Amino acid sequence: MISIRSITLGDLKAYEHWSQPIHAYHEFNGPYYNKKSTDEVSVYINDLKDKLQNGGNALPSRKMIVDPNNNLIGEVSYTWRSIETNWMEIGIIIFDESYWGRGLGAQALKLWITELFKEHIAIVRIGFSTWSGNHGMMKLATKLGMRQEACYLNARIVRDQYYDSVSYGLLREEWK
Repeated sequence: MISIRSITLGDLKAYEHWSQPIHAYHEFNGPYYNKKSTDEVSVYINDLKDKLQNGGNALPSRKMIVDPNNNLIGEVSYTWRSIETNWMEIGIIIFDESYWGRGLGAQALKLWITELFKEHIAIVRIGFSTWSGNHGMMKLATKLGMRQEACYLNARIVRDQYYDSVSYGLLREEWK
């Protein structure tokens, strides 16, 4: 069984490792965006360390996904698509591909969506966007009871090929 929690100082070494641009998840998690270099990752981790040492919440819009032994296996996040209209989008990364396809993403997002609906009373919907080459995320959306709300044709370029941008969502009253 997995759980989600805030990042701690003890997580930073593993988080730095998994943040490096060499890992397979980068091929699916927004591969059309530039990745941080090793040096940029180091600066990012040092900034997180400073925030944590000063008692701050280093990643207020993210939680770590951990296994029963408290090892990092991924992260969940949210961003405001439109805070003015209470429109939140979420994301997930399972770092190690040996964990892919085991249902951990669904477990983590169920925990995350439930937590976000509890903590943000005003939000009426949660969704996420992916690209049509990320079949795992599209399958996950369906598994969570989300429906496809938009498809932007040829909106993403991955390895010199066009893919669609696909958006999924659900309303608070639809969440079980």
